[in-house]
Amino acid sequence: MRQIKCLITAGATREYFDPVRFISNPSTGKMGIAIAKACKKSGWETTLVLGAVSAPLPDGIEIVSAISAEDMLRETSARFPACDILIMTAAVSDMRPKVKSAQKVKKENLEMLVEFEQTPDILKTLSKSKNRQILIGFAAETNDIASYAKKKLEEKNLDAIAANNVSRKDAGFASDFNEISLIFRNGETINLERGTKDELAQKLVKILSEKFFS
Repeated sequence: MRQIKCLITAGATREYFDPVRFISNPSTGKMGIAIAKACKKSGWETTLVLGAVSAPLPDGIEIVSAISAEDMLRETSARFPACDILIMTAAVSDMRPKVKSAQKVKKENLEMLVEFEQTPDILKTLSKSKNRQILIGFAAETNDIASYAKKKLEEKNLDAIAANNVSRKDAGFASDFNEISLIFRNGETINLERGTKDELAQKLVKILSEKFFS
């Protein structure tokens, strides 16, 4: 039986407006790292494209650094054609400064208006070249979680999306725990009740294996 090739993104991207300041988010990368470990345990060949993380890195897994959204798009695009499944857990910044200062901006100039532009939409871009690959997205939301997740599922041509509430203090960003609703294209939803991210990762990978590779 052919070994499944899995590509995972994790952590937060950073969009710098000078050499020391950036726009980002509180993602620690724990969920993506937990999924990578679960994939490896299942015998999948796993590559982890990492933004900024604050969690121990797993052993025995290929790790690729990607700081900005542009970095992450480049690294995932290079590896996407050869993978069987992409699991996009990274919290990618939606915007970046139009101009990056070559020098640190002095505090007396910090009130200047910073203009923003959208960063590349990694999943939407990759979905256009999708062939046999399975695409799994994550929707980190604070309200109307299911409706936003279903919209993202359709717009980005995903096979499934894992939706979670990141406004909770007992799960989500910067927590060792999570709670996920896994929504498939046919409308089926599987709710993974609150548990450690390692526990949920193992359940998630088992479900994906049964759904797409059995």
